[in-house]
Amino acid sequence: MDILQQIGRDQIRTDLPEYRVGDTVKVHYKIREGGKERIQIFQGIVIQKRGAGVSKSFTVRKVSGGIGVERIFPQNSPNIDKLEIIRHGQVRRAKLFYLRSAKGKASRIKERRRFTA
Repeated sequence: MDILQQIGRDQIRTDLPEYRVGDTVKVHYKIREGGKERIQIFQGIVIQKRGAGVSKSFTVRKVSGGIGVERIFPQNSPNIDKLEIIRHGQVRRAKLFYLRSAKGKASRIKERRRFTA
């Protein structure tokens, strides 16, 4: 078991910024098509974080053309080129599955206030 943990420790990424559930993020994800590679940007709200260590992942939800689209990203994937935080959301729960059924203004999330000291 110690060997698995040691191998996993080498795979964990530390270059991604701290993000929370409720934040609006842009995920720059590398897509390989044939011999070519391009970067696709997926912007949405983080609705859940799950797992620990190497198997940690997060789910991002956006509404595109009136249809909700969710995508699960492995946090330690080498295919994530960059993660940008657009807005910091103020939420009171760890999983935002209620956004799946919320429509219009009900699906908005307040921005978290930042204190400067």
